[in-house]
Amino acid sequence: MDDSGLPPNWEVRHSNSKNLPYYFNANEKVSRWEPPQGTDTEKLKQFMATHHSTSAQVPAANRPEGKIRAAHLLVKHRDSRRPASWRESEITRTKEDAMTIIKAHEQKIKSGAVSLGELATSESDCSSARKRGDLGYFGKGDMQKEFEEAAFALQPGQMSGVVETASGLHLIERLV
Repeated sequence: MDDSGLPPNWEVRHSNSKNLPYYFNANEKVSRWEPPQGTDTEKLKQFMATHHSTSAQVPAANRPEGKIRAAHLLVKHRDSRRPASWRESEITRTKEDAMTIIKAHEQKIKSGAVSLGELATSESDCSSARKRGDLGYFGKGDMQKEFEEAAFALQPGQMSGVVETASGLHLIERLV
């Protein structure tokens, strides 16, 4: 296992079409979006944060009509709609444990120690972590109701408090 935390013969590659990293096994000629079995997730988090985080710079022009752009950090729990992520194949933490974790993240961000995007890269249970939590542009009706209401209520640059959806617990930062 190298510093990426991936099992032998696996490597991280970058998809030009999706502008996202993915996992490739050169021996078996197999690719996948989720880390393979046997991955050291702590090592992978550090590797991805160092080598595959993208800039959170947001272009001022070309905003689609009626849409906003936001980033988020998601902490799932065992009662989430899909209790698995790129970080963990099976999430077993309770909702209370998830709340403790996301509240600690919220405090780190509010203190200025780290940005939501920086923290999302290694700590978010959403695959958008690869893009610093950036979900791109979305309009009304595109996201879960609670998420949408919180995101649209924010001004650009503002971060929400903890938002609960069927997916888990979120911190949302409106980018545009």
